[in-house]
Amino acid sequence: MNTPHINASIEVSAKHVHDAKLDASMLPAHTRVYITDVGVDPVSEIVAAARMVTDMGYAPVPHVPARRIESEGALDARLSALVREAGVSDVLIIAGEADEQMGPYSQSLDLLQTGLIDKLGIKHVGIGGHPEGNVAYGGKDLMDVLRDKAAFAAESDAEFRIVTQFGFDGPKFVAWAEEIARQNINLPVHLGVAGPAKITTLIKYAALCGVGNSLNFFKKRTGAIAQLATRHSPEDVVNPIENAWRQGVGNIAQIHVFPFGGLKASSEWLTERGSFRFKAEPVNAILA
Repeated sequence: MNTPHINASIEVSAKHVHDAKLDASMLPAHTRVYITDVGVDPVSEIVAAARMVTDMGYAPVPHVPARRIESEGALDARLSALVREAGVSDVLIIAGEADEQMGPYSQSLDLLQTGLIDKLGIKHVGIGGHPEGNVAYGGKDLMDVLRDKAAFAAESDAEFRIVTQFGFDGPKFVAWAEEIARQNINLPVHLGVAGPAKITTLIKYAALCGVGNSLNFFKKRTGAIAQLATRHSPEDVVNPIENAWRQGVGNIAQIHVFPFGGLKASSEWLTERGSFRFKAEPVNAILA
């Protein structure tokens, strides 16, 4: 009997999609493909990218960053376009990094409480998780923030899950997922990991994304400066997560891959290790 491998989703930018860095043969059908919004792509480009992802046979998951939404009308227009023009039924609602708040929403819960998710029939919702904290919350207890979102999720028609930032300390991420479960936050947890990439590339992105504690752990593991030019295998991070998943620890459901070393490298790694085990099931069967 083959040992099961944890399933995976992957993250892309709208530009990756428009530049054909992603194609219909790269991933198994129905794979969740998250589409980032870091404030550089017009909404129209994100909607068009989501449509292209749908047409490739994948499940697009566009980011919806609360702090970048100018008004409830703008939110309604964005979500409506994603649903009606791009076939989106799954979104990731995040606070979103921004130099300043652009509208009425300071955090993802503000956006969720508009009721537009249920009104538009969006069936699946990811919310952010931060095993290493998040300075954007200004000192708030992040467990309380998650608890509030989980309470909202219990009243929503949509199925919610927690999707975390990436990190390099697999056991720490597992411990965080266990703590989530101990706090009775009973949502599936998708833990973020970086795909294969040069170590220098990972250090750059870790610094940009504020995952300092995990970055320090990673630097200690890499050791000599000579190793910085080598490529990092994610297996040291994924293996403890996968073992915990097999044991049913902490509601861990899958991994979410940040392909800093390129989509092709990450998709080949995931296929080789067997994490893309779903080949032909309908989308609703895999969106746990």
